[in-house]
Amino acid sequence: MIFIDNLQIYNPQINLAIEEYILKNLSLENDSYLLFYINNPSIIVGKNQNTIEEINTEYVEKNNIKVVRRLSGGGAVYHDRGNLNFSFITKDDGSSFSNYQKFLNPVIKALNDMEIMAELRGRNDVVVNGKKINGNAQFATKGKMLTHGTLLFDSNINEVVNSLKVRKDKIESKGIKSIRSRVGNISDYLSFPMSIVEFKEKILLSIFKVDSISKINSYTLTKFDWEKINQISKEKYANWDWNYGKSPKFLMERTQRFPIGSIDLKLDVEEGVIKAIKIYGDFFGIGEISEIESKLVGIKYSRQQVEIALKDVDLEHYFGAISLDEFLSLIY
Repeated sequence: MIFIDNLQIYNPQINLAIEEYILKNLSLENDSYLLFYINNPSIIVGKNQNTIEEINTEYVEKNNIKVVRRLSGGGAVYHDRGNLNFSFITKDDGSSFSNYQKFLNPVIKALNDMEIMAELRGRNDVVVNGKKINGNAQFATKGKMLTHGTLLFDSNINEVVNSLKVRKDKIESKGIKSIRSRVGNISDYLSFPMSIVEFKEKILLSIFKVDSISKINSYTLTKFDWEKINQISKEKYANWDWNYGKSPKFLMERTQRFPIGSIDLKLDVEEGVIKAIKIYGDFFGIGEISEIESKLVGIKYSRQQVEIALKDVDLEHYFGAISLDEFLSLIY
């Protein structure tokens, strides 16, 4: 594994561009990569989410909090200088997608070495004393994959509450307690004080199994790399259309929460025909959700016609473990 230093850049638009550049441009034939970064106050939105419905727009704009959409699925998260974010960029061997334990075990071991009794709970969360201190997501493309997560080291939990909306269906389905009571900061569990930079170094030393930062195998991004990274940042992660997304006005809405997450359908139906459809949600899938949308535009708004359009589609590739009947029950 090779470590890539982001040169203490705190701009989320740049840091997400670094992730994408490494994933799509650096060779993974013989090595994998590890990236750490810390962001200025920002909300990082899941790829398939409806941004406006996830954020407290007035508060976000008033406090100059950047809103950036990431490549991976899942839900919106708040970042600030108290979050340490990591990215494992590896080959997709066909069995690692959704195997969060493979990537989180080294992180958990590093925390345990600091006498922080962290453990994996559920599919993709790390907890300490029952409190969530980490969340993760994945993205795969063309034989490569990205597994990234955030470690709450000393984050301002009040800003998480102020910046994000929690959907009513999520509260009802999960019986969620207040955010303040269910998340925690790693710094609260340390036996001795340290800065987030010192914390990052200890995680690195543990993952690479060395006793000095100088012994870590690393790659320095070149001038050419930075030119491409800045281009990706400008064209995508600083672009309103990517972060918020244009969508027409819809006349119908269907929302349901499944074990794989929430799915929110917005439809425009004219004279019994689906003229437009947009699918949002915090589910984890590999495929481009626009492929599902394109299959449904132009067909009759009937259960039978939608079933015919999707009968040969592997819905799990796009949403996770969901059946065609379950998806049809959402539409009708």
